[in-house]
Amino acid sequence: MKAVILAGGKGTRLKPYTILIPKPLVPVGEKAILEILIERLKSNGITEFILCVNHFADLIMAYFGDGRKWGVHIEYSIEDKPLGTIAPLKQVRNLPDDFLVTNGDVLTDLSFRQFHEYHLLHQAVLTVAVHKRKQRIDYGVIQSDDTDNVAVGFSEKPELDLNVSMGVYGLNKRVLDTVPDDAPFGFDDLVMTLLGSKQTVKLYPHTGYWLDIGRPDDYERANQDIEVRGSAPQPHDGLESPARRP
Repeated sequence: MKAVILAGGKGTRLKPYTILIPKPLVPVGEKAILEILIERLKSNGITEFILCVNHFADLIMAYFGDGRKWGVHIEYSIEDKPLGTIAPLKQVRNLPDDFLVTNGDVLTDLSFRQFHEYHLLHQAVLTVAVHKRKQRIDYGVIQSDDTDNVAVGFSEKPELDLNVSMGVYGLNKRVLDTVPDDAPFGFDDLVMTLLGSKQTVKLYPHTGYWLDIGRPDDYERANQDIEVRGSAPQPHDGLESPARRP
C-alpha cells in the first residue's frame, strides 16, 4: 500500500493555531497531527508516503525529512499554487494502480488495511470512508406539496442521519483521467463528475473513532481525547467492519 497525504492547505479555520506553523504540524498531545497519522498508517503496514505540500512546505519537509525517523519512506509533491484536494494527485509520479489518499488532519482508529482491501475487492474507481453524523435542524420543518404550496407534514427540530466523508479515500489511478491539468479540482468536483458519468462510488461505513481537526473546538476536543486515551487512536477491527462482508 502507498498513501498520499494532502498537507498543502492553509488551515485558515484553525487560526490562531496556524498563524506561525502549518496545520499538519500543530501538536495534539506531544506529537504533531500529521505525525500521529503517519504512525497510524504505519501500524497498518503502510511505509511508502507521498506528502502533497504547498503552504509552509519548507517547515513540513524539514520536520519529516525522508521519514527515516519513523521507519518509513517519505517523498514530496510540491504545489506551486493551491489546487484543492484532488488536483494535486495529478502531479504525483509513479502512483500504483490503487492507492490511499487521506487529509493530513484526520484522527481515526479506522483500519486502513481493511479499508484498502475493501476498495480492491469492489474494484472501485473511488471508495470513500464515511462516518454517520446526526445533524439537528433547530427549527420546525414543514413538508409541502410544491405544486400547490400545501403543507403535507411537519417535524419539530428533526435530526438528519448523514454520511459524512472522513477525508480518507481509496483511488484507482484511472480516476485521474477526469482531473484537469494544473487547475483547482476538489473532492466535491470529483464525486459530482463520477456520478454524472454513472461511475460507481463505493462507501465504507466506519463506526469507530473519527475526528477532522478543522476548527479550534475540534482541536481542543482532539487534545482532550488524547489526554483521556493516553495515546493516539488504535486500529478499529470490530466484527462490523464492511471489509468482512461480501
